[in-house]
Amino acid sequence: MSGTNTAAGAAAHSQKAISVLFVCLGNICRSTMAEGVFRSIVRDETSPYYHLIDKVDSCGTGGYHVGDEPDSRTLSTLEDHGITDYVHAARKLRDSDFRDFDYIFAMDNSNLADAQRWRDRSRKASSSHARIMLFGEFSGTGRKEVVQDPYYVGRDAFEKAFEQCKRFSTNFLEHAFPNVGKTAR
Repeated sequence: MSGTNTAAGAAAHSQKAISVLFVCLGNICRSTMAEGVFRSIVRDETSPYYHLIDKVDSCGTGGYHVGDEPDSRTLSTLEDHGITDYVHAARKLRDSDFRDFDYIFAMDNSNLADAQRWRDRSRKASSSHARIMLFGEFSGTGRKEVVQDPYYVGRDAFEKAFEQCKRFSTNFLEHAFPNVGKTAR
């Protein structure tokens, strides 16, 4: 391990690990894309964020695809970018998610409103410590972006979703752990 990685590792161990949940409507396109991209960044042992992320998952606000694997176009887009080990079974948002995750990232404003309403209606979720946010708040452009649902659009939309998820993930990690990213450079 190089000196830079050692310094990053030391900084990582001094930080509290966080957990992240990605949310879209059906949990087969956007949220799974975000989960796959985010995992590829933080689960790499050479990543300065390796020990800083506790749990990563994704879910949908609707139960349309519970138990299904991600859309084949999501998987092929991930594979085209070298992410070949991503496996997931779609699930629906649940009350415990609001207690179990530090950050809940919605892919668009509708998903954001649904997650906030869910938390507000649930007595079990009332003890939530999760920050519910639009993932696109970390666009790096100075404006919030949404990840459009690529399901009915086509392959180019999956590529755009990948690019956004990669950019948002990197920006979020640099925001959440500003000293770690600088140490790793």
